[in-house]
Amino acid sequence: MYSNPSGQQKFLIDGATFLLRTGLTLVPEKRLRVTNRRNGALLTTHGGIANTSELRRRGLLQHESLEEGDGLWIAPCEAVHCFGMKFAIDVVYLNKQKKILKLRPNLGRNRISFCLRAHSVLELPAGTIARTGTLVGDELEFEKV
Repeated sequence: MYSNPSGQQKFLIDGATFLLRTGLTLVPEKRLRVTNRRNGALLTTHGGIANTSELRRRGLLQHESLEEGDGLWIAPCEAVHCFGMKFAIDVVYLNKQKKILKLRPNLGRNRISFCLRAHSVLELPAGTIARTGTLVGDELEFEKV
């Protein structure tokens, strides 16, 4: 949980948040800062991690929006859908070395996207790919914060 610039508390789906909501044993919350190595652009400053089956299935479905700095890394993952979503997202498909294989900017509601070669997916606020100048072939650096 964190407070965004508007002062509202916001939950990103990650292991700790899921466990907190379900009453299970709480583990330390993990956040990611993701940087494009080619140009130094920050894609997320406090992205969440979906690395369990339950968290991957839930994804961003319970969110009203994503703000700049938000994001969700889903691993492993080859495809995403936006059925039931309330907003569009940018989708970045990555291999195991975190090299970008495919970009899907502005994936709208009720849409599906996939990349069968992908190991993981980074979901970002719509417009992040364009704003950061991110390109296929770029390598991303993931840092736990």
